[in-house]
Amino acid sequence: MSELRETLERAVAGGRLLGTSFANILELLVGGHNPLYAAAIEELAAENAWTELNDRFFKTLEFGTGGLRGRTIGKIVTSGERGKRAGSVCPEFPCVGTNAMNFYNISRATQGLVVYLKRFLNRSNARPSLAIAHDTRFFSRQFAEFAAKVATENGCDVFLFESSRSTPELSFAVRHTNSMAGIVITASHNPLHDNGYKVYFSDGAQIVEPHASGIIAQVNAIAGEVYDPLPQDLQGKLILLGADLDEIYKVRLRTLVLRPEVVAAQKGFKVIFTAIHGTGGIISVPVLRDLGFDVQTVPEQDRPDGGFSTVNSPNPENADALAMAVQLAQTQNADLVVGTDPDADRLGVACRDQSGKMRFLSGNQIGSLLAYYRIKTLKEQQVLTDETTPRAVILKTVVTTDLQKAIAQREGLRCVETLTGFKYIGAKLGKYEAALPFEIRERYRALPERETRDVRLKYSSYFVCGGEESYGYGGADFVRDKDGNGAAIMISEVAVYAKSKGLTLDQLLDAVYLEYGCYLEKNGSLVFEGADGAEKIRALAKSYLATPPNEIDGSTVVGIQDFSAGGIADSDGDLLPKEKMTIFELSDGRRIAVRPSGTEPKIKYYLFGKNTGVSPDSLNQVKASLAAELETLWDWLQEDARKRVGED
Repeated sequence: MSELRETLERAVAGGRLLGTSFANILELLVGGHNPLYAAAIEELAAENAWTELNDRFFKTLEFGTGGLRGRTIGKIVTSGERGKRAGSVCPEFPCVGTNAMNFYNISRATQGLVVYLKRFLNRSNARPSLAIAHDTRFFSRQFAEFAAKVATENGCDVFLFESSRSTPELSFAVRHTNSMAGIVITASHNPLHDNGYKVYFSDGAQIVEPHASGIIAQVNAIAGEVYDPLPQDLQGKLILLGADLDEIYKVRLRTLVLRPEVVAAQKGFKVIFTAIHGTGGIISVPVLRDLGFDVQTVPEQDRPDGGFSTVNSPNPENADALAMAVQLAQTQNADLVVGTDPDADRLGVACRDQSGKMRFLSGNQIGSLLAYYRIKTLKEQQVLTDETTPRAVILKTVVTTDLQKAIAQREGLRCVETLTGFKYIGAKLGKYEAALPFEIRERYRALPERETRDVRLKYSSYFVCGGEESYGYGGADFVRDKDGNGAAIMISEVAVYAKSKGLTLDQLLDAVYLEYGCYLEKNGSLVFEGADGAEKIRALAKSYLATPPNEIDGSTVVGIQDFSAGGIADSDGDLLPKEKMTIFELSDGRRIAVRPSGTEPKIKYYLFGKNTGVSPDSLNQVKASLAAELETLWDWLQEDARKRVGED
């Protein structure tokens, strides 16, 4: 240890190792008990891999919009980490580091979470409980089992899924089991080398303040991964969850269909589904088939595979991830392609357009179609009337298309915008549930879905649907996170309905544009990895407020919103939490939102354009013009960003 310490001290003195990295290395070595830690650090130091050491140790993982998330496989894999799996994509052991997803951080996070549940939430002194699920990523099962072990040995009952399950089913399970919290091991759509640890509260939604800071404080107070297990009689129980809970979840999902008679009448409507090697097929495929859809899957992508061997990225918003499904759709003359990411919270869609070709829909377009269809249908069914419509709400994030706001407001519904991250939509659903009378709240989770709708319309706010531009949607409050399983059902119904009217989905979307205005969007991001990259992202985000542009792409900046300053309220009158995000309004009607990602090493840009004066004759030209204007805007922003970080 003394020799290694001297080597590291010389590296700090020489500017090769950050002081924070050195401190975190010492913390790991003191607070850990695995000889692999020192061996990995010694090997990287001997190879002068200081950039790798800084990336692994410059900080400790923090809760962001997705909880803990980081690399579980290093850019450089040491011989000790590789172990007996030389030549394999997945090493035998996860990445060593305080800024990595590994057993050390899983232990600290779980210890801290259990302490928080016991000290601050467990008023009755009953044994706290956790529900835990995991996706198909490398180390996910091991991490889930390890988290369950830490929790039970520290006196917490654990409901652990017997095998991989989706994030939305975990949210559902927290509510169904009345657990005090939940954990899902996943990095969603991130690259294969990542994994994560998302924490949920008792309402089934991801943690928000004040619980987020409270848990972080308890985790930070944990000195290391080592702990003394409680005596056997004080330890928690492990309860496995499986097919029984799946069936209960499926029953609720089937209630998302608003026109079952239309679905049943469209015999032979073909859907190609791909789970992209993840968890989506466990629930989505049998439910779609039960509803009457002709569903075929992509056999090569049915197999759970943490290496995601058939795609460049397991992200269903990328065309590559759905390429095999689209090819199968062409050969099978299918109507629709749907695909979910590894933990099945996101959904990507391709549809057969009016020319007969398969066309990809953006996240904004999918969400707008859902909002349009569900609002119109509920009005036709007299669920939404002059009396009840003001109590109906569309929830979306501030960086999601304004088309959904235009639809809601024109139809008399409220559109409430949250910060980026579905956890804020989940928090809104919690607020609306809390507004119900006490005697209803006491039995709310056990009520049939139609009854929950009726009481929300009478006493509170009824969530029609909502989501975020990043391919996440919800259509009910029995799940408090984005639900790719539910979204697959909802968009399949919209497609069936369109076909029953002789329309393709893109034609239905054009009809929406003609009624409410043409809204187009473009998303972009700049990636800066590692410790140096994190500093560039911080400085770049800060620069937009320190030296804001007066003009962007030839258009005057007429408004700037600084969400980091606070004081911004939503349409419910609730103050939004502070967030490092800036929105620029331009004189020509375009809009730009800029924010650092909470889960990936990138800074994100959201570009918006609109034209509300369209006709059938002008629509195609308007779409082309808006798309071109967003392209030039993105070119301008990239060039400006390069100057701001000194790369030009």
